[in-house]
Amino acid sequence: MSPDNILQKVKTLREATGVGFKDCKMAIDETKGDIDKAIEFLRKKGIAKANKKMQRVAADGLISISENNNKISILEVNSETDFVAKNEEFIKFVEEVSQLTLSNSGKIEKILSSIMSNNNNVSDNLVTLISKIGEKITIRRCDFFSDQDAINCSYVHTEIKKNLGKIGVLVSLQGSKNNENLLTFGKQLCMHIAALSPLAIDKEGLDKNILAKEKEIITEELKNSGKDPKISDKIAIGKLNKFINDNTLLNQEWIIEPKKKVKEVLKEIGSGETKINKFVRFKVGEGV
Repeated sequence: MSPDNILQKVKTLREATGVGFKDCKMAIDETKGDIDKAIEFLRKKGIAKANKKMQRVAADGLISISENNNKISILEVNSETDFVAKNEEFIKFVEEVSQLTLSNSGKIEKILSSIMSNNNNVSDNLVTLISKIGEKITIRRCDFFSDQDAINCSYVHTEIKKNLGKIGVLVSLQGSKNNENLLTFGKQLCMHIAALSPLAIDKEGLDKNILAKEKEIITEELKNSGKDPKISDKIAIGKLNKFINDNTLLNQEWIIEPKKKVKEVLKEIGSGETKINKFVRFKVGEGV
């Protein structure tokens, strides 16, 4: 790195952490100019100002979706408060990183090293944004759908701008692209997923640990109720099946016509030849 580049890196690190010039220079030298690793280096050294900002919880923020030629990406960038999530500079950053998420096929390492419009990479601009706004900001997660033989659909709930909001959904459907009803269904299905938050497409896709935990909770609940064990076993099976139906997309009641299940609507629209390949649902701050 040139002396000017080193000084710029040191300045960026100082703004982000509040640490003195000497320590920041040492961190930059040790990490060969990698800002994220430099912050980690300072944290490991036990420098409080670096540690304090990085340990705050960022559970607000925005979801952004970008798409082009049947390729779709989804990105979550977190901030600490909704106030920052409405900040124009933050929004502009999220939108530009979202486009880079699409062009880099959702590969986070490539995204972070990608050059933005100001000729700095995403990682450096992230640190600069943190220092300017004064909150912890993180690029939390992303996903990418690109199967050209599929119908890829998207939806953003509570939009503040086009394709920018608090909940985002991507869905990949296998079926005829000439089926206009299927294209409409894909959009509606995204909205359904945003509202009902299924855990998987079907029972086979459910995490076995989640099922085991739910079974344990149901069994314990019935044991404490004082019911006859023979009756309890039957009730437990019924409760577990209800949990599976409520949390698997194909078995959920169709939000537009609750008398039907999603799998029934899918069969009607696609004449039995259409299937849901996969879906992803991001909600800002979920699980943080």
